[in-house]
Amino acid sequence: MRILVAGESWQTTAMHVKGVDLFGVGEYTEGAEAWLHALRAAGEVDYLPAHRVPAEFPTSLEGLMAYDVVFLSDIGANSLLLHPDTWLRGRRTANRLKLLKEFVERGGGLGMVGGYLSFSGLAGRAAYHGTAVEEVLPVDVRPYDDRLEAPEGADPRVVEPDHYLVRGLGEWPYLLGLNRLKPKPGARTLVEAAGEPLLVVQAGGTAGAGRTLAWASDIGPHWCPEEFVAWPGYATLWRRAARWLAGEEEAA
Repeated sequence: MRILVAGESWQTTAMHVKGVDLFGVGEYTEGAEAWLHALRAAGEVDYLPAHRVPAEFPTSLEGLMAYDVVFLSDIGANSLLLHPDTWLRGRRTANRLKLLKEFVERGGGLGMVGGYLSFSGLAGRAAYHGTAVEEVLPVDVRPYDDRLEAPEGADPRVVEPDHYLVRGLGEWPYLLGLNRLKPKPGARTLVEAAGEPLLVVQAGGTAGAGRTLAWASDIGPHWCPEEFVAWPGYATLWRRAARWLAGEEEAA
């Protein structure tokens, strides 16, 4: 199985003021280490950090079909829409949101993981509402800021305990937030948190011949705390998620 992961990295700039002196510093962070480790137990993983997505995410259906599963995590729609040839040079390029829809309809697996630049996200800036990707996701994306911050902790509740993805994982640790999502007719909500859908899946239906998955929280801090990442069920859940999206759950 081949898996493509896009997003889940960021660059930070800060200005330090010390008396009358001022200087800037920069930092680059990748937040996917534990998640990628779990996915690599299911198959071969190609990882595109966020800054590489605009130029390097596949620009053809053939390029996408080389993968069985694609995960988008904390990467907004604009990073897929604005290839440098379009953004910097004013040239026509492929609409990669439409390519992802066709990828799913032809049998590919697509998962979106929550965050400030997933689904709708912070101030609606992830901007997947009304896009071709939303059409194949198992959830409707709100047209405005969809975050639910839960600093007091939100305890997941398994709704379908016999489903392959969540079976036998034991007690789930708390989360600290998620994106508010609305499951589509025919989609299955496997887990809830804070009274909202947390894990929603769909096989067929609007996904065509493919499968889609929506995980409303993050895969690492802050919404997904260290206790959740260290939970033995974390690696099992994401290994199963990749296999389920690829239609290979019986091989697990």
